[in-house]
Amino acid sequence: MPASKQTTIVDTHHHMCSAAYVDYIKAKTGMVPYVERILRNGSAEKSLEDMDKGGVARSIISLTTPGVWFGDVAEGRRLARECNEHFAKTVADHPARYGMFAVLPLPDTEGSLREIAYAFDTLKADGVCLFTSYQDRYLGDEAFAPVFEELNRRKAVVYTHPRRPDCCVNLLPEISEAVIEYGTDTTRTIASLVFSGRAARCPDIKFLFSHAGGTMPFLIGRFTGLAQSPQYAQALPHGVLHELQRFHYDLAQASNPGATASLMKLVKISQVLFGTDFPYNTAAAHLEGLKACGFTPAELQAIYYDNAARLMPRARVA
Repeated sequence: MPASKQTTIVDTHHHMCSAAYVDYIKAKTGMVPYVERILRNGSAEKSLEDMDKGGVARSIISLTTPGVWFGDVAEGRRLARECNEHFAKTVADHPARYGMFAVLPLPDTEGSLREIAYAFDTLKADGVCLFTSYQDRYLGDEAFAPVFEELNRRKAVVYTHPRRPDCCVNLLPEISEAVIEYGTDTTRTIASLVFSGRAARCPDIKFLFSHAGGTMPFLIGRFTGLAQSPQYAQALPHGVLHELQRFHYDLAQASNPGATASLMKLVKISQVLFGTDFPYNTAAAHLEGLKACGFTPAELQAIYYDNAARLMPRARVA
């Protein structure tokens, strides 16, 4: 059900991909028919249809899993550039409806630095999209330091999307790995950024984590307990809560009372943004779900629009 006509809504977790990308991924990795059908719905036509049904004014588009890295540097760079140029064309074709997060070809650091420059300086991206893990490396890994230093210099928005980590393939064959592993991998990469000290060393990056921070809000007691260890004093000069509470979190796949209650015990409303996970879910379903979460009209205004508009200039709707 659409929100009130007086409410402006910005979707910060909205996926899109070209038909060529889907063809490539299908040939490269194989793809179950269900996922292929969903990804082929990630077109501007289908996207705008869903946005209009839910009353979403603007979406910040990004790539979803499996991303662009398959072990080959040249291939990763080419695929990242093709995806980003597809996004930029979509934005140019519908400037009032879209912004974009550019995908980077991590773990290729050199290629990622080049793509950062191209994405921001040429394509005018609103931020970058990183995945929670790359093979066995999480975002706090020292190998990624040059990328984060450059993103910090640019005061960039860094949106992260989870993936199934290589360690956890087919653990429960009867259950999609997205059900458990996506939230868990988000938590792992948040821990990596915080306890490595990367978050504290990059105070000007505006991190945006998917799905209400995964399982991290529920595990906050373990985070704060671990932070008491003297070995993390240098990595956490302002404390663990300082870092976790300055991060931003979207509500894609988390617009329900259980998830939002846990998150809101940790952060202020200013850190929470609306997301839908289109084409895997819909704007209308998330708007309906938020009705049961107990937010005031002012809080919903912040979630739907104000927080995104403050974070990204192109999210602002005239």
